[in-house]
Amino acid sequence: MKKIYMDYSATTPVKKEVLDEMIPYFTEHFGNASSAHSYGREVKSALTKARGQVANLINAKENEIYFTAGGTESDNWAIQGVAFSLKEKGNHIITSKIEHHGVLHICEYLEKHHGFEVTYLDVDSEGRIKLDELENAVTDKTILITIMFANNEIGTIQPIKEIGEIAKKHNILFHTDAVQAAGNIDIDVKELNIDLMSMSSHKIYGPKGIGALYIKTGVKLHSFIHGGAQERRRRAGTENIPAIVGYGKAAEIAKNTMDEHIERLTKLRTKLIEGIMENIPYTRVNGSIENRLPGNVNFSFEFIEGEGILLMLDMLGISASSGSACTSGSLDPSHVLMAIGLPHEIAHGSLRLSIGDFTTEEDIDYIIEKLPGVIEKLRSMSPLYLNKIKEQN
Repeated sequence: MKKIYMDYSATTPVKKEVLDEMIPYFTEHFGNASSAHSYGREVKSALTKARGQVANLINAKENEIYFTAGGTESDNWAIQGVAFSLKEKGNHIITSKIEHHGVLHICEYLEKHHGFEVTYLDVDSEGRIKLDELENAVTDKTILITIMFANNEIGTIQPIKEIGEIAKKHNILFHTDAVQAAGNIDIDVKELNIDLMSMSSHKIYGPKGIGALYIKTGVKLHSFIHGGAQERRRRAGTENIPAIVGYGKAAEIAKNTMDEHIERLTKLRTKLIEGIMENIPYTRVNGSIENRLPGNVNFSFEFIEGEGILLMLDMLGISASSGSACTSGSLDPSHVLMAIGLPHEIAHGSLRLSIGDFTTEEDIDYIIEKLPGVIEKLRSMSPLYLNKIKEQN
């Protein structure tokens, strides 16, 4: 049976070049980067190199990159760190209704336990915030705007440069969750007026359990973990050197192959969307077509449940998702799809197919061939669909 992975937005395999770079740091170069002897110095050098590789990916300075355990930690640190550092200045945060739960839940925590006020902006039918609504939400107590760069479910890219300009105009810090974007599209933090940015290794063919937070020079932020002097005393704990080295290599590869990566994935994405829309009626593409991550496709199929689609695709060797990997155990409809205006019954019938560097054109052809039959079979068991057919006849 064919085996096709179409869930690159959830995680990616570690590339061979990345693994090869990591292996010596498990055995041969095993020192602690805080040690003064030669074992420590050679590991410290590798740490510095990786920091530079990640910085280069987003046009940051090397000393503006702080390694974390992943995107969720970076989100928590950025938002909580700003809140606690600037609470004397204000207690208002602006975010959107379609953020990753790593952002939404820390905002809810600050509201419930620390008296902060949070404005959750609506989005349009494509999942983009409205800039006039953002500007109107600003008060003299606003200390942070946190809007994700690109959505993990529907792939929509926000007007980040314009958001950064609004934040700068009002002297408000701007954080963006770029876990899906960094390494998949070109990002220049200086040009975009970004003050803080969350990133993750395992979305760009690096290891899991390692991420980074970009903190612009001069931004005041409470330390996240207290203890030793690691990460310039802002995040204590012995560094995970093999993972950091792997992340650095993955970032270097992503930077060097960016144009080819975007062009190839966009071509496959377009073919997949056109093939499905031509062959399956009562189907919609969720999210923006123009402002979209190159490898993201999200469909809603009327009259059926997404869980059934996933099970049948899995039996055909196709691994996909109905939305965020972090909420896959939930029976509730996606908060993102609800926010863009889909009714419950259509939001429940969603399918995310995310394309990556190991996806082939033959894989896309196979999905275009098999998915219509899956949808037809599920609809044949749906009273809603059968009623629709009767109405038409």
